[in-house]
Amino acid sequence: MARRKQYPSDISREQFEQIRSLLESVRKRTKPRTVDLYEVFNAVLYLLKSGCQWRMIPEGFPKWYTVYAYFAKWSQPGTDGVSALERALKKIGWRDPRETGAQRHDHVHNR
Repeated sequence: MARRKQYPSDISREQFEQIRSLLESVRKRTKPRTVDLYEVFNAVLYLLKSGCQWRMIPEGFPKWYTVYAYFAKWSQPGTDGVSALERALKKIGWRDPRETGAQRHDHVHNR
């Protein structure tokens, strides 16, 4: 498999290993995974950073609908209202000018 182009939004494999179990815990294992979660997560970071449309995720990443499916699962709030994605972004020190879902939720409900 050819290596894809690197993007400024990518994280290292070492950083990903810090959050792998958190992301894997969201999905129930029904069949073997056929996609590299590291690449899926980097595609999500690319989308969050660039603001591109799902179908415009660059070649080399997994298919857009696969990335979207994981994003949707990872974005579901946990019992405490914080999603696995938000936990993962916080753990890797993600910096983005946009608010997280939890921050938007707090603003809406604290008015």
